[in-house]
Amino acid sequence: MNDEASESSDEAVVAADMCRDGADRAGSRSEPEPKSDWGSASLILVATPIGNLGDITVRAARLLAQADAILCEDTRMTARLLLHLGIQRPMQPLHDHNEAARSAALVDAMRAGTRFALVSDAGTPLVSDPGYRLVRAAIEAGLTVSAAPGANAALVALTLSGLPPHPYLFAGFAPPRAAARREAFAVLLAAEQAGLRATLIWHEAPHRLDGMLADLAAVFGATREAVVARELTKRFEELRRDTAGALAAHYAAHPARGEITVLLGPPAETAQTPAAALDDELRRLLGTHSVKDAAGLAATASGLPRRVVYARALELSRQQADASDR
Repeated sequence: MNDEASESSDEAVVAADMCRDGADRAGSRSEPEPKSDWGSASLILVATPIGNLGDITVRAARLLAQADAILCEDTRMTARLLLHLGIQRPMQPLHDHNEAARSAALVDAMRAGTRFALVSDAGTPLVSDPGYRLVRAAIEAGLTVSAAPGANAALVALTLSGLPPHPYLFAGFAPPRAAARREAFAVLLAAEQAGLRATLIWHEAPHRLDGMLADLAAVFGATREAVVARELTKRFEELRRDTAGALAAHYAAHPARGEITVLLGPPAETAQTPAAALDDELRRLLGTHSVKDAAGLAATASGLPRRVVYARALELSRQQADASDR
């Protein structure tokens, strides 16, 4: 993820053209540098900066210079990095729309001796970015896959958040539609009811941030600690720490821009969690209503998905029945 490049798309396009021309000239003129860092690897996942280009590691730059070709989520974004590093290597696009179709041919090329470096637009490949299908195919083909670790927006946000650093659960991007998003949050809420106590982490698009935060507050409770990390390592880096409800109100009034990571702290040890409150309400309703009706009433009151609330009501009903049989 790299919003910095989107602020200068003309520069990125020019850089892409320059880098492609340079890569063609380099490919016709000479071979890449000796692959002393590659060992037996056919594919190396190379982490790239999440904003500040100075965060590229020395080893990552060397591996990119040694690759036969670089597989890129967006060649324009990678071209800007290569231009900054003074590297000229051939680039090939590998993204969500072509990865499944291209993986077999890329594996064949690796079997024939081609060495690929895989990068995403920013950060660590595969983490909410393309590459999983290719890595699986390479592993199944018996090829060696390695990595050059580096920046990762979720971990940078976690370390800066002030929330408990472990355990944590990274959930990628939340579903874009409100109903599916609330249902996904309800599944995590049920996991908390079963004992999960972790800092939860998501990436989010700026135009969906206010809706996501509103759903977090509705499902997990408006008073839960939360953090919005924006534009990490860039000029306008911002970390806003508050409750989920307060953050939802802030970003409803002040639309966000840039690359965003959202973190939600674990429930307080001493406070009644929304999950516990739901259980109390279901137990009360089950005293006078059927499982179906109790779940319907509780789902309406809580705003949680009816299917999730029904599953919890059914489990509580079974527990009550077991207790009465003893």
